[in-house]
Amino acid sequence: MGVETVRRLNLDPPESPPLRVAFLSLWFIDMVAATLFFVVPYANELNPVTVLFFEYLGFAGVPLAASLYAVIIMGIGHVLSHPRDIQFIGAMVALYTLFVVNNVLLLLSGEPLVAILGV
Repeated sequence: MGVETVRRLNLDPPESPPLRVAFLSLWFIDMVAATLFFVVPYANELNPVTVLFFEYLGFAGVPLAASLYAVIIMGIGHVLSHPRDIQFIGAMVALYTLFVVNNVLLLLSGEPLVAILGV
């Protein structure tokens, strides 16, 4: 009877701490904005998973859904090899920047980014 070696999953976080901090900062702002969408009457959360979590758990479901997204994104960044990990997290920072700008403008003005830009 032989001893089998278990193949371990090597987690390798992206080597750019500022990029991870930027992602988590934008993620936090997006989470707060998504929570506020359930409070203001003129804006709606469009993400069906966040809405489902809100329906079942109330306001606690919104940060829970957002945390799930962050864990998935950070997990993917840890599994990817260098330099793909940094490119992936960089792409997520770009997307979350767009989400945050849109959500904050929507909360402040009642108009989404597309309507403000006239596209």
